[in-house]
Amino acid sequence: MKQILTLTVVVWLEMMRRKDLYVLMILMATLLAGLLSFDVFGLAGVTGYVKDMGLLAVWLLAWILAINTSVRQLPQEEQRGTLFPLLAKPVSRLTLILGKWLGAWSVTGFALACLYLTLCLGIFLKGGRFDAMTLLQAVILHGAALGLVCALGIALSTRMNRDAATVTTYVVTAAAFILLPRVPSLLLGASGMMNTSLYTLYYLFPHFELFDLRRRLVHDWGCAPGSTVAGILVYAVLMIMTLLLLAWLGYRKRHFSRGDIL
Repeated sequence: MKQILTLTVVVWLEMMRRKDLYVLMILMATLLAGLLSFDVFGLAGVTGYVKDMGLLAVWLLAWILAINTSVRQLPQEEQRGTLFPLLAKPVSRLTLILGKWLGAWSVTGFALACLYLTLCLGIFLKGGRFDAMTLLQAVILHGAALGLVCALGIALSTRMNRDAATVTTYVVTAAAFILLPRVPSLLLGASGMMNTSLYTLYYLFPHFELFDLRRRLVHDWGCAPGSTVAGILVYAVLMIMTLLLLAWLGYRKRHFSRGDIL
């Protein structure tokens, strides 16, 4: 456990050096300033607009950070040659994967909390508010979704270079979020191989729409049932464990040599 936490700290130090978090906060503050400047629909309308667009911005920025942070963790250790002293400590490859995932997820989770705080401040200045319990559920589920994104990025980076893993993670997560909820309606007119393929994709890809409580926040629909939230969190844990297991299986027998890396 100590080695995992040490690797997590290394990820944090790298993020601070790269200043990615500062750039995201500047972008979020700039976006909120633009949204707060609108006053064309009346107070209530503008507040709802700021909530909707602000939450969308939080999801997009956190999604970008989670992917870019996770997919570069292992490839950059390989490119720099720092992988060899890590594995010689000895640090097992499973420990390396868990430490890198925890680091990427914790950094992204911290950024997520900052983004939500910035959004809440903007909503407050506009005269609106979020329901506290619904907001807490939304943040918890959003954080779980980002853990899933980071696990997918880590898993893909064990078998691909950084650029390929980045593109693939963007495509898979975007397709899962946008297209997967539409699969049940497509199944009504599908048959044969198409039907089988759609069923396979529906159960194989992660269902990120389960973690999205933006509508409840924007329209003040109140909290989701506690049993539903708990079930979604269990689903997230199982998916993360599966992806990290696949990452370890793809990485444990991978051979590295200094000549290949250099």
